[in-house]
Amino acid sequence: MQKIFIIEDDQTIRNEMVQSLKKWNFQAGWVQDFQNIDSEIKQQSPDLIIMDITLPFYDGFYWTQKIREFSKIPIMFVSAAEMDPNAIRAISIGADDYLTKPFSVDVFVSKIQAILRRTNQNNHLAETINFNTFSLNIIANVLRSQNESVKLTTTEGTILKLLFLNPDQVISKKKIIKSIWQNGDFTDENILNVNMSRLRDKLGQIGLADKIVTEYGKGYRLLDNGK
Repeated sequence: MQKIFIIEDDQTIRNEMVQSLKKWNFQAGWVQDFQNIDSEIKQQSPDLIIMDITLPFYDGFYWTQKIREFSKIPIMFVSAAEMDPNAIRAISIGADDYLTKPFSVDVFVSKIQAILRRTNQNNHLAETINFNTFSLNIIANVLRSQNESVKLTTTEGTILKLLFLNPDQVISKKKIIKSIWQNGDFTDENILNVNMSRLRDKLGQIGLADKIVTEYGKGYRLLDNGK
């Protein structure tokens, strides 16, 4: 049974989430100490985290950054706050999806299932994908080149994986977005642009940034000069 850890200070909303998750055979837990959320996550080892933005002491953005320092557990934001620019900020710091309150139970559960399905699929893929002298570990989301390496977020790893698997081919923004959010609910290109900018910054550390070109109005292409 997969475990969902809820970081939500509104008891009514939290109880509704717990009841919905249990109906779908998920194990649900929730935070007890809002000052030590990271410690509780390490103890619980959940399969997915539900994160609110407005929390006691520190907000959801702070805790997401803390979690990403030690774990790549999928994180889905659920918040009454305005989607833009909060969704963009959430995704840019490592969240996997964003849902606004109020929401339907069906959408809530469907998004969780989609994230977990994507995570499980990644666990059955080959561990590494190679491109010229670069090697991408799609399990750990680490890109290596000779003696250098850079850690990517799950979203950045998904984007780079698509490019590695399709060198010298234009990958449309629509295809990338669909791969990241398989249920198709996230269609804001601003979120993709944030991730691409951050990915390029990281790739610049190991000399790969100039290989990714923007095909305006179409998408992105990974230049394969060594084929």
